[in-house]
Amino acid sequence: MTNSGCKSAPFGSQVFSFQLVVIGIALFLGVSAVGAAEPVAHDADSTAGDTRYGPLGLFDSRSSYGLGVYPEPFLVDDSDLEVNEARLDWFHLAGKGARSDLMTAEVEKGFGLLTLEVEVPYEYDTFSAFDTVTGHADRSRIQGFDNVDLGARAPFYQFVSQDGSFDTTFGAAIEVGVPTNSPVSKNAEIVPKIFNDTTLGDHFTLQSIFGYSMLLGSGDEGGLHTFEYGFDFGYTIYHHELPLPDVEELIPVFEVLGDTTVNHAEAGHNELLGNVAFRANLKAIGRVQPRLGIGYVFPIDQGARDDARWGIITSLVFEF
Repeated sequence: MTNSGCKSAPFGSQVFSFQLVVIGIALFLGVSAVGAAEPVAHDADSTAGDTRYGPLGLFDSRSSYGLGVYPEPFLVDDSDLEVNEARLDWFHLAGKGARSDLMTAEVEKGFGLLTLEVEVPYEYDTFSAFDTVTGHADRSRIQGFDNVDLGARAPFYQFVSQDGSFDTTFGAAIEVGVPTNSPVSKNAEIVPKIFNDTTLGDHFTLQSIFGYSMLLGSGDEGGLHTFEYGFDFGYTIYHHELPLPDVEELIPVFEVLGDTTVNHAEAGHNELLGNVAFRANLKAIGRVQPRLGIGYVFPIDQGARDDARWGIITSLVFEF
């Protein structure tokens, strides 16, 4: 989320506090996950009774969570376990009299079933408006590093049907946005989340996530609360089904990303974006597997159409 508004005091002490929050909640989420067994491949001969493990038997060793089955989302937050991953994204969004470019670098590291992430985005926005007095278009721009996001996520329950055709994982996550005090980053942000990753059969995946964003600070949006939600539908086509050169898997993706303002003057305002995309998981180069993706973003409801007309998002992921 982009934070804008009037200039505010530095958040030096808050930065340290928020880092402690991330570490504390990460430890809370991962206290059982870190010590749990690593995800293993499906065993068709196993029965549900002897594949449960972890506290109260909440996890299933046949789960596909963390095995690379779920494609990396574009707009929607990632919720799968990522052991070692680096990522570069570029998102261009065009609206009425405005254009926005968001470049994001991200690193994720897994510990058991716990994933920690650091995300560093840079935003460049341009605006134009027609001046009736001068008869010319006035142009302006705003740019800078957006909030540095620190995140943690871990599953808390898994279920796999006896034949493995239905596989679902529920989990919890936390994201803390540390403001950089740039023109586009004036407020800290805390977003607790819950997520679900589900596979049906050998091809279909659904990733869903729900979060509650709280902005803190003296910027124009300070105190704003927003309900955020996203769904990522994927259909994996394997190399033996479509033998494209150097492509192990081709995954068409459809995403829905929305947010609803909870308070302030725009309470109840909703924005809903869609994304039609595909991701190609390429053959590994040594220990590194590149994963390329591109998508076309479009507004779905009137709230989104007020700000956006179309967009393009590209994503380059390295798993190692």
